[in-house]
Amino acid sequence: MLTQVTEDVLVHRSELLQNNTVVVRGADGVLLIDAGITGDEMVCLANDLREPVVAGFSTHPDWDHVLWHAALGDAPRYGTTRCADRLRELRSKAGWKARAAEALPPEIAGETPLDLFGLVTGLPAGTTRIPWDGPEVRIIEHPAHSPGHAALLIEDQRVLVAGDMLSDVFVPMLDDPDGTNDPVEEYLVGLRRLDDVADEVDAVVPGHGSVGRGDEVRARIELDRAYVHALRAGATPGDPRIGPSVKPGWEWVNDIHEGQRLRFGPGH
Repeated sequence: MLTQVTEDVLVHRSELLQNNTVVVRGADGVLLIDAGITGDEMVCLANDLREPVVAGFSTHPDWDHVLWHAALGDAPRYGTTRCADRLRELRSKAGWKARAAEALPPEIAGETPLDLFGLVTGLPAGTTRIPWDGPEVRIIEHPAHSPGHAALLIEDQRVLVAGDMLSDVFVPMLDDPDGTNDPVEEYLVGLRRLDDVADEVDAVVPGHGSVGRGDEVRARIELDRAYVHALRAGATPGDPRIGPSVKPGWEWVNDIHEGQRLRFGPGH
């Protein structure tokens, strides 16, 4: 089911991880951002759309943001150069599909189609707009969470699509693929780039969880920032997404936090 955020921006939510697929209406069809995670959900989305899909975009290369279904058509699917490069490298390795299937949550492992997984065209480095005939969508690339991560600002709708940031169910998840980067500082850089556009935003759609509106946009930026600072300092975050106040059914996010505390706390 599609839920309206603004006149030309709608959201379709996946059940398992509350993934948000964002639909932006344009002149001749829709832009689809992060299409979904099960075949049935993507077919449902295709059936709910009144216009054809004319472009797609993946905010980053994590498995649950680079899926697609034939029912959505064969529109070009874009991402940042780094996002597309990472996906191309993954798909170039023998047995990639089997390894991708093993990484899926067991609840949906048999329901997630992988044939069109990761077929993303990288936009040239420095590209700041999605090339499509619709509302201006600004690309805000940053290093937080995943290589090639990008938030999208739908300017005339004043909606920020945040990718895997600013969630009300997930704490910030830091990326450290080979131990050579500084995931804490990279996350803070990403938050600063989102903060830079917050005055232009009335609603934020996170990759997972509920839409935030009004003052909640900056409140989520500050909550994420406080979590990352606490992680670096070895302090206990006063964060409603973990601890005894965690949302029912999401207690396992405490395990994500505990793993990050051990990996990224003081002395690591």
